[in-house]
Amino acid sequence: MKSNSPSSLALYVAATSSVIITLFLLLSLWLLETAMPWQLPVIVLVISFFTIFFLFRFTVNRFIYDKIKLVYKTIHQLKLGQKKNLRKKLEEGENVIDDVNREVVEWAADKTKEIDNLKKMEAYRREFIGNLAHELKTPIFNIQGYITTLLDDDEAEEDLGPEEKMRVRYLRNAEKNIERMINLVHDLDTVSRLESGDMPLVMEKFDIVELATDVIDMLEKRAADKQVLLQLRENYGPIYVMADQNTIRQVFTNLLVNSIIYGNEHGNTKISFFDMHENILIEVADNGPGITEEHLPRLFERFYRVDKSRSRNMGGTGLGLAIVKHIIEAHRQTINVRSAVGKGATFSFTLKKAR
Repeated sequence: MKSNSPSSLALYVAATSSVIITLFLLLSLWLLETAMPWQLPVIVLVISFFTIFFLFRFTVNRFIYDKIKLVYKTIHQLKLGQKKNLRKKLEEGENVIDDVNREVVEWAADKTKEIDNLKKMEAYRREFIGNLAHELKTPIFNIQGYITTLLDDDEAEEDLGPEEKMRVRYLRNAEKNIERMINLVHDLDTVSRLESGDMPLVMEKFDIVELATDVIDMLEKRAADKQVLLQLRENYGPIYVMADQNTIRQVFTNLLVNSIIYGNEHGNTKISFFDMHENILIEVADNGPGITEEHLPRLFERFYRVDKSRSRNMGGTGLGLAIVKHIIEAHRQTINVRSAVGKGATFSFTLKKAR
């Protein structure tokens, strides 16, 4: 039966329920072999009918029908933006239940189409960035080669005149900026390949402690220049994980370089490992200035910078943490960050434990 309003629905439920109650009463009296006047079933039928009718109708109006009206109102406003006509329709008590299904189906279809369009645009964006990064490599490397050749051809700087010294200074500045562009193009290409799945992971068993130690040794001079101490929290034994060693090396490199760039002088960064049954939890914690809570949700976004001017002066591309996130997610694992101002920042991620 199709109910077109709360009243008709309540009428149907009340009639059905009152008949069932009356039949149950008659059956009970028959089983007990109790005599009764013929008026009793009629009275029970009438009383139960009206009682159930009004109670059910009140419940539908109060708790269900109002909610359906609210859903319909929200969808209708989002879809058409016609608030005045809708308000008048609801206030006049017009039935809207029959319209809900149609509105929801149309709204869902519109949203599905919108999502499909967004997916196409996202695919186009990834393809465009990948092609752009690839096409920029050749001219940038050519420019770098020309600048390096000009610098190599110059005589000792103390033997140069004022104009030649100025030219050399300009060439060195250009060389630094070209190097920054190369890093940016490389990171863009990495992000593009990670997003599109064109960077296959070579899963192998290796000692994560040994890998972390190698990265610390590789960055030792850079950390010493900033007077930052990189170290393991304790003397760990071998801890074996199943992951892509090259990309995990990049994860450690990006996180440690990040702590060197944004950490305090005379600060320290420690790497810790924790056994989490099927996974190994790795934490990279520093005692730097920390990050305010408002920036934490967007920290892994491409080109997002907490301190834009400071980041550019440090020469970062703004893609380091985005690359880290993509690498960890490509391993079907998670990465998180917790931080407070003045208490440093801790980046934690998981890797599958090797059997």
